[in-house]
Order: sequence, then C-alpha cells, then structure tokens
Amino acid sequence: MRSAMAKKQSRELYIKNMVCDRCIRVVREELVKLGHDVRAVSLGEAEIGGTVTDGQLLEIRSMLVQNGFELIEDKNAKIIEAIKTAVIQLVHHNHDTQPLKIKYSEYISRAIGKDYHALSVLFSSVENITIEQYIIRQKIERVKELIKYDERSLSEIAYMMKYSSVQHLSNQFKSVTGFTPSQFKKLSPSQHHQHRKPLDKVQ
Repeated sequence: MRSAMAKKQSRELYIKNMVCDRCIRVVREELVKLGHDVRAVSLGEAEIGGTVTDGQLLEIRSMLVQNGFELIEDKNAKIIEAIKTAVIQLVHHNHDTQPLKIKYSEYISRAIGKDYHALSVLFSSVENITIEQYIIRQKIERVKELIKYDERSLSEIAYMMKYSSVQHLSNQFKSVTGFTPSQFKKLSPSQHHQHRKPLDKVQ
C-alpha cells in the first residue's frame, strides 16, 4: 500500500522563462541528471515523482538559474507566468494556419481555469501592462519572425495572426517597432537580430 502511495506522490514545479521546446528538453535533462523521476515537462511546468527535500529544492533552484530559468514559489507569480505561458503557447507554438476560433480572453481563462477579469486585474497590477498589450507585443515578435522567414505574404500573416486586415497589422507593427512591415523586411540579418526580443523579455 505504501509503495503504491509513493508512486502517486509527485511535486509540481513552476518555472519561469520556459518559452520553447529546447527549454523543455534542457529542464528534463537537467532534472534527470539530478536524479529525479521526471514524469512530465511542459512550458512553465515540470512534475517529478516522490518527495523533494529542502536540499534537493536548493539544487533544483540553482540548476534552473544556471540555465536561465527561475523557480516560482509565489502564488501570484505562478498565475502571471501561467498567463504568459498560455499567450506564448498560442502565439508562437500554434502551427495551424487558421486563426483562433475563440477570443484570446476565453482561451486564457480556460487555460488558467480562472475568471479573465480577475486575471487581467492581477496581471496589470504586477506587470504594469494589460494582458491585451502583452498579447500584441508577443504577436509582433511572431510577425517579425514570419517576415524574416519570407514564406508567407503579409495578407497570409495577417490572417494567420488574427488581424482584421493587412492595414491593421501594419499599423500595429509600426506602433510597436517604429517600422512598417516592408521596412522591417528590408533590414539586414544583423539588423533583424537587433530588433528581435527573446520571448521571455517581451514586456
């Protein structure tokens, strides 16, 4: 009976700055190196089996910092990071070329399991920008990436990223970056790099 209960025991870790598949791989590999039973790793979260001692938690925290991540233990910080992860997942890791069928607010509310208004108030109070502004800035980073790849027309990008028109995309892009999409496209590779932001630094 005890062994069965031990198998069921697990510890959820909430991790800041996980923004890509490579991040998932690094966290998984490093936790395994530390000797943990890694049951699941996704953007912003990891589940390890068994109990975790204070000493092991210090090791995990140190490992995460060394790899550019951060262990989150504050309740509100966990919610903020969950909101950011949901937005990044939707904007950057949704490979469907069809636009989202539901509103961003509804998607985020479902992903977090909390009322969107309460999430919005908390996010704004901590981050000093609204969730809507954060979504826009993440969308612009994704548009930059798509423009750089040069595999889709601007109208296709606008449709994919749920803009009402190419003009809407262009106006928002210039408002955030100072460039029109066509001006950005003409920049050199090094200039593109200068004007791109790591996803965990978007704010």
